[in-house]
Amino acid sequence: MSPFPFLAVASGVLAVSGCVQSLAGATLLRRFCKQERKPVTLNPLPPVTVLKPLYGDEPLLEEALESFCTQNYPHLQILFGVRDDNDAAIGIVHRLQQRHPHLDMQIVVNPVVHGMNRKISNLMNILPYAKHDILVISDSDIHVRPDYLLHIVSALHKPRTGLVTTLYAGLPSAPTFVQMLAACQINHNFLPGVILSRYLGRQDCLGATMALTREMLQAVGGLEALLPHVADDAVLGRLVRQQGYDITIADCLTWTTIAERNASELLSHELRWGRTVCTLAPAGYAASSIQLPLFWASLAFLFQPHALWACLLFFGVWGLRMVTALIVDRTVGIRFVWPLLLLPARDWLSAAIMVGSASGTRVDWRGETMHVAPHPVPPPSPGHLSPES
Repeated sequence: MSPFPFLAVASGVLAVSGCVQSLAGATLLRRFCKQERKPVTLNPLPPVTVLKPLYGDEPLLEEALESFCTQNYPHLQILFGVRDDNDAAIGIVHRLQQRHPHLDMQIVVNPVVHGMNRKISNLMNILPYAKHDILVISDSDIHVRPDYLLHIVSALHKPRTGLVTTLYAGLPSAPTFVQMLAACQINHNFLPGVILSRYLGRQDCLGATMALTREMLQAVGGLEALLPHVADDAVLGRLVRQQGYDITIADCLTWTTIAERNASELLSHELRWGRTVCTLAPAGYAASSIQLPLFWASLAFLFQPHALWACLLFFGVWGLRMVTALIVDRTVGIRFVWPLLLLPARDWLSAAIMVGSASGTRVDWRGETMHVAPHPVPPPSPGHLSPES
C-alpha cells in the first residue's frame, strides 16, 4: 500500500492546525495593540540609562536612534558604544547630539573585546559610564514611540517583575523582494507565535528590549554571565527566572529595521537565528514548524496531486493565511499588499531554514564567524534576590 495518502492526510492536518495557530496569534496581537494601556506614571519618575551598542552605519539607523532621543521622559541618559573611533555610527551620534543638546548623550569608544559575544563585550565597555540604576538595553536597529520609556518603567515596577521586554515587528527599509520575505517571517510567523506562546504561559526575553535594575543585573552575574552565549537575551531571561522573578512584556510595540540587501544576507541572518534557537530549545524549534501551514498544504497536494480536496486545501489555506497576514500587517503599520503573494515561498524558505538550522552550528554575526554551542546557563549567584523583598 502506498504511504502517500497517509502522508497527504497528515500534512493536511498540520496545515489546518497551522491555520488555527495563525488566526489565534493574529487575533491576540490585534487585541494586544488595541488594548495598549496608558503607563502608570510614577511620581517622581526614576532616572533611566539607555545602553545602545553600535556597529557601523545601517539603513534607518539615524531614524531608529532619533526615536530614543524624542522620548517623553524627563530623566534620561543615553550611552552609545563603538569599538573603533572610525566607526561610521559616530557621525550619526554627533548629529543627534547637535539636534538634542539638552539630552545627556555620550559615545564610548573602546576596542577591548572581553569574549565571544561582541555585543555584550560592547555593553561591558559602556556600562561603567551608566549613571542610573534602571538600565534599558536596546539594539541599534529598534524604533520606538515617544511613550516607550514610560511603558518600560511602568512595567518594571509591577510586582515580581525582574526583567521587561517588548514585542517587535519588522520594518523594511525598502520595499524589495528580499526585505519583504524577511518581514513576512517576523510579522506573520514570529510575532503571532511569540504572543500566542505568551498567553499559553511562556516567558521569553526578546533582545529588542532588555530592561532591568542594576541590582538585578549584578544578582544574575552581570554582563559577564552572558559573554559565552550568542542568544544573550534568552540566557538573561533564564537567569532572571532562576532568581524567582517574572519577565514582563511592556504594553507597547517596537519595530526592528530589516536591512538585508540580498538573498545571501537574508539566509545568513535567518540561519543565525534558527541555529541559535534550535540549540537552545530543539524540541520547541521543531514544534514551531506548525507555523508553516502553506508548506504542509503544499506537501499534501504533492502527495495527492490528483485529489480535489488537496487542491482546495492549498488554496483555502493560502486565502486564510492572506487574511491573517493582512490583520497583522495593518496592526503593526505595514501597508504593502503584494507581499501576501509571497506567503507560499516564505513558508518553503522557512522550512529550508529549519532543516539547515538542525544540520549545522556555524553562524555569521556582524562580520564574525562563530559556532553555536549549548553552553549551560550558570546557576543562581550567591547574591540571590527575593521576589518578596
